[in-house]
Amino acid sequence: MHPAPSVILFTTFSGLGFGLLAWLGLGFPAVTGLTAFVFFTIAYACAVGGLMASAFHLGRPERALKAFTQWRTSWLSREAVMSVAALLVMGVYAIGTIFFATALPLVGVLGAVLCLLTVFTTSMIYTQLRTVPRWHSPLTPVMFLALAVAGGALLAGQTTAAAVLLVLAGAVLVATWVHGDGAFARSGTTLATATGLGAIGTPRAFEPPHTGTNYLLREFVFVVGRKHGMKLRVIAFVLAIVLPVVLLLVPFSHWLALVAVLSHVAGVLVARWLFFAQAEHVVGLYYGKR
Repeated sequence: MHPAPSVILFTTFSGLGFGLLAWLGLGFPAVTGLTAFVFFTIAYACAVGGLMASAFHLGRPERALKAFTQWRTSWLSREAVMSVAALLVMGVYAIGTIFFATALPLVGVLGAVLCLLTVFTTSMIYTQLRTVPRWHSPLTPVMFLALAVAGGALLAGQTTAAAVLLVLAGAVLVATWVHGDGAFARSGTTLATATGLGAIGTPRAFEPPHTGTNYLLREFVFVVGRKHGMKLRVIAFVLAIVLPVVLLLVPFSHWLALVAVLSHVAGVLVARWLFFAQAEHVVGLYYGKR
């Protein structure tokens, strides 16, 4: 799949933002006044900024409001509804902590649940696609949630929890990569099954369907070399998991905490690029790209 920058930014920063909002809703850290304002500003900047970035991937951004209308059948529509609900509920909680130094526990818990549901609905946009075997796995939503919760803990300054959750997120990330590498083969999708001609032999493409590129090739076919992909996985894992955990284990410093956050964000961006770039759509069979 084509790794569009807008979708990479969207899935990375919205996950971090909603992850941080979930921690704040649960009272971690228990802040009020100006400190609460700073935390909520960071959370909303990430969450809303990520959602706004997703609009640039739409063919007709001016029709973005229509994304709210198909919530009965569309995970994208459910994500839109859940994100607005989460932001509104957490907005009420934020007002209480910032202006009245009063936390509303029930509102906070509800907001935290809605934030995690938002991340889950985002992941299901990709998980539901049988045509992309690498994504069509229970590990996809687990990975999205693990990175959101771990990244949120890191931004919330929950040192011990962040270190533990980052390790768990790293394990999930590796499991997702390993499982995904064999997903296409396990799906049993081949040119024979696609054409229905497998019973009489092994079909192969005689000529390419097109002499030039087209929309399907641009959006659904993207080739990443095995060695190149492995190097990027190592970079993603070191930046998103290893370096932040190491920095969390040394004596606390605001500068080291900032480096840990920036490293984690950079690593998740690389991992998210791989999430899209290494995803193989079955349409690649038709074009002889698989």
